[in-house]
Amino acid sequence: MVVLKKINASTLMETLVATVLIVVVFMMASLILNNTFSSYIKNNKHGLKNHIYELEYLYVSDKISLPYNSEYNDWSISIFEGIESSDIIISAIQNETKKELKQIIHAY
Repeated sequence: MVVLKKINASTLMETLVATVLIVVVFMMASLILNNTFSSYIKNNKHGLKNHIYELEYLYVSDKISLPYNSEYNDWSISIFEGIESSDIIISAIQNETKKELKQIIHAY
């Protein structure tokens, strides 16, 4: 008869500890990725900047008159002349967080 070798195996407690550690690592990674993606989406201003460029083009081509106010998603956009100079200021303020984005068009 063949003598069977004794195989070393881990105990139930070691297996449970390893499983818990793996679950904790995956949970932390999931939270970090979720936070990263949500902050990227929250701070994404590409659509707003494109809308501001469009308004700038409309002003330069005399399609809109000043002062100009409009809404874009949750942003309030205003276009007005500067107080001290003849520059044009485009200001966008987010309604919830009161963040402000300004762009100045220099007079030629």
